[in-house]
Amino acid sequence: MTIEKARFNMIEQQIRPWNVLDKNVLDMLIVVKRENYFPEDQKTLAFFDTELPLPDGSKAMTPRVEARILQELNVKKTESILLIGAASGYLAALLAYAGRHVTVLEISPVLKELAEKNLHADGVRNVTVLLADGVSGQHSGSYDVIVVAGALDAIPDALTKQLNQDGRLFAVVGQLPMMYAQIVTRTATGLTERAVFDTVLAPLAGVVPVSQFKF
Repeated sequence: MTIEKARFNMIEQQIRPWNVLDKNVLDMLIVVKRENYFPEDQKTLAFFDTELPLPDGSKAMTPRVEARILQELNVKKTESILLIGAASGYLAALLAYAGRHVTVLEISPVLKELAEKNLHADGVRNVTVLLADGVSGQHSGSYDVIVVAGALDAIPDALTKQLNQDGRLFAVVGQLPMMYAQIVTRTATGLTERAVFDTVLAPLAGVVPVSQFKF
């Protein structure tokens, strides 16, 4: 099977059936080459509905989750984006294609280097990757879109405070077996929350889950 046939099958058999029907998002998945963000022995696997392993021991998101994030956020060309978690750099590349500039905060030196290398090789110039803990509050900025690429028990105020007016934040919240994707939007009167789909995602690196043990 050719790479292009694998890409077509990914879109038609995984992405569309998961209610991703926005033409801009589907076109983006064709233009931004997912295989460019994985090593040679994973290039064909990059189109499978699976979380591919990364060099630091973590895993990349599945293509359908990445596509659904893009559809739910509806990123505009004028918007600035904060991404917490670099992975291989592919989600950053998608967000960079959709928006104006992406700032990536990555706690793992291995993944920071990998993402920078992949983005540079793919000609993506409107992404800055920083070695930083994205949820500790040490980094601050002002963004139209924030994406957390790992599950959280709850969304910290340190992130929502960085949302501009009409800004949107995506995060997967909860613990197994109950996790759901959530969009938080800053309006003129405060923050609104909207659950958009159920999914399962590994905890964000560096975040210790809250214990569910009760005496």
